[in-house]
Amino acid sequence: MNTISKYTKFIPYLYFLSIIIYWFTDINKSEGLSAYPILLFGIPFLWQLIKPNRELNFSLGIIFVCLSSYLVLAYLFDLLNIINWSESAKQFFFFGGLFVVGNLVMSLWMIRNSIKKVF
Repeated sequence: MNTISKYTKFIPYLYFLSIIIYWFTDINKSEGLSAYPILLFGIPFLWQLIKPNRELNFSLGIIFVCLSSYLVLAYLFDLLNIINWSESAKQFFFFGGLFVVGNLVMSLWMIRNSIKKVF
């Protein structure tokens, strides 16, 4: 049980790295060479795996909580029909729902790690 709790603090970083790698491979199929700057988004998460830093961890957590909260607001606007979305945007909202919830949970987990645990 001690080894599980030792490695659970790395789950949010691995989650965001896997999302960045998926995003890179998806864009790389259609765009080619211009997809490589997407890999730069993975540097802070990779840095947290190699040499954890409490301030960077807290900053990443706050940034992604803010981004995820904007996506949650978009879902609420869609449910309340405040903004009329196109059909393709509605399909994106439907399939991206788990992604938004996952981002919010993982970013809150990162904040919890930076507040409770010492790296």
